[in-house]
Amino acid sequence: MSKSNMKHLETIKDSIKNSNTLSEEEKSASFKKIEEWIADDRAMDTWAKDLELISEKIKPILAELGLM
Repeated sequence: MSKSNMKHLETIKDSIKNSNTLSEEEKSASFKKIEEWIADDRAMDTWAKDLELISEKIKPILAELGLM
């Protein structure tokens, strides 16, 4: 995984952690998914779609970060 992709994922993790709109369950599921990507070295074009499946509330977080 490139440094750029890792930086994006770390930024997403921080934003999810600090989110007031996501439940602890949604945050936990999101962190697990991100850790899977890091372990599996997934392509960046799939992460946004996968996170949206966890909760629609993640979409505004990604948009705020300029990733959507």
